Formats: sequence, C-alpha cells, structure tokens
Amino acid sequence: MKLETAAELVRLARESIAKGFEGERPVLPAHRELGEKRGVFVTLLTWPSRELRGCIGFPLPVLPLAEAVVEAARHAAFNDPRFMPLSKEELDKIVIEVSVLTVPHETKDVMQELVIGKHGIICEWNGFSGLLLPQVAVEHNMSKEEFVSAVCEKAGLPRDAWKKHDVKFSLFEAEIFAEKEPGGEVMKVALGK
Repeated sequence: MKLETAAELVRLARESIAKGFEGERPVLPAHRELGEKRGVFVTLLTWPSRELRGCIGFPLPVLPLAEAVVEAARHAAFNDPRFMPLSKEELDKIVIEVSVLTVPHETKDVMQELVIGKHGIICEWNGFSGLLLPQVAVEHNMSKEEFVSAVCEKAGLPRDAWKKHDVKFSLFEAEIFAEKEPGGEVMKVALGK
C-alpha cells in the first residue's frame, strides 16, 4: 500500500475518534483502494511511552477498508473492554497505528511456518479465540514458543494448549502504519524481519 493511502487511513482513524466525541461520523473517502474489503486493526498508544491504550479490529475482510478503519478506531477508543473509554483530552496524547492485514490462512504446523516479525497469529479452539498482531512478538522480543503460548492465553486457554489440544492456528501478515507523534506525519513501521 502506498504511504499516501495509508496516511489517509491513519487520519481517517483519528477523525473517526474525534467525531465520535460529537456523536458524528466522518465522510468516507472515495479512493478505490480504500473501498476494497480488508482485515484491519487500529491500535492506540500513549505518547511518548507507547503503552497500549486500545486495540480493536477485524481479522477478516468483512468491510471495505475505510469503513473498517472507522469502526475499528471507534471501538478501540470507546469499547475496548480492557480500558476505560478514551477521553477527549487524551486524543492529543495518543498515537494511532493502523495494521492492514492479509487474509489469514490455516497452518498445520504453526511452529514450522511461523516467522517472528512477519506473521500475526490467530488461535481457535472449541469456541475460544485470540489474535496477536505481528508487532506484538517483536515489541516484546518473543520467541516462537512464547508468541504461540501468548496467543493461546489471549484465547482464554492454558499457555501450553498448543501442545495438548486440537487447536487451530492461522497466520497472516500486516502492513503497519503509525503516526510519529499525535496527529503527525505517518510512517510505515518496519518490524526488522
């Protein structure tokens, strides 16, 4: 994805949150690429410490990209159950990160196929599910085993569930774009694969 297009998505995420405080919605851009259905996550990080403040998204391509960003941004700001809703005063104290996903594909051997810094991971078993974006493993310097164990835990399963149960794993890749500072220039995030 071109950086200009990605920057438009990040600005749209910020506008969605800002308008959310007023009970309004942003006007969706007419750009053709932003009308394609794609999986996407919007992550809110405190500035400058970059601590997680909210993260919600759509792992599957169920909505046009611009619409998915608007919805994910709003949910990350106001409906992430791990955090209190974002206050209007906090908006200028967060940076926004948008991860545009490839379609997840199931893997039969997660330890063989998983590449840290390249893949995000979805874990599913018996109605439980969890997802971790590719940047999580890099930011926390996780090994493959730690990353797989963490996604099992996020799914509400024991950390070693991948060894004991018929757990389904899917992998995906992401292009990640983030503000350098709140409301500032947008850059592509390299995970150092």
